[in-house]
Amino acid sequence: MIKIQHLTYRYPGSDSEALRDVDIELPPEHVFAILGQSGSGKTTLLNCIARFLTPTEGTITIDGTDISSMDRKQFRSCLGVVFQNLNLFPHLTVMGNMVLAPIKALGKSPARANQEAGAMLEKLSIAELADRYPAQISGGQAQRVAIARGLMLQPRYMLLDEPTSALDARTTADFAKWLAELQQETCFIIVTHDLPFARQAATHGVYLNGGKVQAVGEIEKMIDQQTEATESNEA
Repeated sequence: MIKIQHLTYRYPGSDSEALRDVDIELPPEHVFAILGQSGSGKTTLLNCIARFLTPTEGTITIDGTDISSMDRKQFRSCLGVVFQNLNLFPHLTVMGNMVLAPIKALGKSPARANQEAGAMLEKLSIAELADRYPAQISGGQAQRVAIARGLMLQPRYMLLDEPTSALDARTTADFAKWLAELQQETCFIIVTHDLPFARQAATHGVYLNGGKVQAVGEIEKMIDQQTEATESNEA
């Protein structure tokens, strides 16, 4: 479980708070969504969980261990990140992208890394993409490849930053279904402003507003409550 306690983040040299006293628990058995409008603090929260930002106050623990005390290899074996721009290497094939981290970071032999990558692509039903380059695949396929690459390191948790930002409605729906089917592989934590996608893919979530937790719980109930509150304010 990822446990976030009294998390506050202030911009360096400023009293302005991007996050204020955030308390949430992210259970490992669910696809969890971090929701909110632009400027709500959700990307800052992702960056704090991923250790790209250091909180001003509060703690983040993974299975009881403070993430600030983990060495880099231990931390990356617990948590992976797929960024909005995916960061696939354009000069490498899909297979080349898949095997790079296991060889460089984990010290696996090229033969073993290729075998495991082939098995992962087959398991995720994208084996036909192995020899293609990123420029030769669609946005939805690239999202799948980026996640497959992340799963090669077998993290217990994986953060996805706005994974549907470049996808059309149909591809988004297919991607949500595919993602939900991967719950046995890892726990996905999705940062998104796309409520229909969150409803399709996630089971639980948190809604941030102005850097504070406004709602947390089952995704259906939470989104319905937020929609009702928005409509009431607009009436």
